Formats: sequence, C-alpha cells, structure tokens
Amino acid sequence: MSNKVIYAIYNDDDILMDAVKQTRAAHHHIEEVFTPFPVHGLDKAMGLAPTRLAICSFIYGCIGISFATWMMNLIMIQDWPQDIGGKPSFSYIQNMPAFVPIMFEMTVFFAAHLMVITFYMRSRLWPFKEAENPDVRTTDDHFLMEVAINNNEEELVSFFQSTGAVEVKVIEKN
Repeated sequence: MSNKVIYAIYNDDDILMDAVKQTRAAHHHIEEVFTPFPVHGLDKAMGLAPTRLAICSFIYGCIGISFATWMMNLIMIQDWPQDIGGKPSFSYIQNMPAFVPIMFEMTVFFAAHLMVITFYMRSRLWPFKEAENPDVRTTDDHFLMEVAINNNEEELVSFFQSTGAVEVKVIEKN
C-alpha cells in the first residue's frame, strides 16, 4: 500500500476553511492541517471530536483538593496540633476556614501541572523530539492541509487546485 499524501498549501485562513469544508463534503480524509496560528472553527470544520482534557483537569483538581485536605489534617490536627492565635486545633472542620487558601492553591497546582503533563503525553511531545512540521512556511504565513491518497492522485490534485491552493504537492510519507 502506498503512503502517498497530498500537501495543499494555502496563504489565507478563510480560503483554508472553505477548502476544508469542500474536502469534507467530497468525503476525502484530512490527515492533518498545519497553521501558523489558531484558526477558530477549524476543529469543527475538520469534524474533530471535542476534547476531554477538561474532564482530566477536573479530576486533577479533585486530587489536589483531596491531597491538601489530607495533608493539612495530618500535619495541623493529628501530628502536630498547635494553638495559633488562640484557636485550638481540636478538629479539621473547626479550622477549615483558615485552610481554604491552601486548598485552593493545591487544587490549582495539581490541575495545572498534571494538565501540562497530560497534554504533552497526549500530543506525543517528548523531550528532544524532532519537529513533524512538513513545510517551514507553516510557521510563518502559510497553511497546509495533508490529505491521504487512495488511488485518486490526479483527481485530488485538480480538486485542491480548484479550492484555491497556492501549491499542491504529492509526497511519499515515511
């Protein structure tokens, strides 16, 4: 089986959006779109599923607040209770208003740091990984759509030229 793909390069994000919609309407499979900046609505136009990273963030925040509660109860109530400002540490509930800032900070800390790790793992961005950018111009001012070829190379080339592509290349992908 051939690993050929077409690189359709555009120089305007509106033309790219129209081309993505036309490509989806023609039932061609879009592998990836490379853009120099976020193009609003491109994910919906490509038919990508909504992200589940918000669910992970909520779970990580719950882990953070649970860890903060456990840590403050262990340190301030059970292990080393102290009378600070005339407030004895008989129970966690009595002293919880003083612990709210710590609980908030630990929730944000866990959610933020674990989300970064999750994003890098999900995106397969490992340290020292080589860039997968197919064309250097996509980091400056051009947009690139990568579409798989299924024995219809000539048809796809003419199709993408008609969508307003500045350049259309057929590439053998590794």
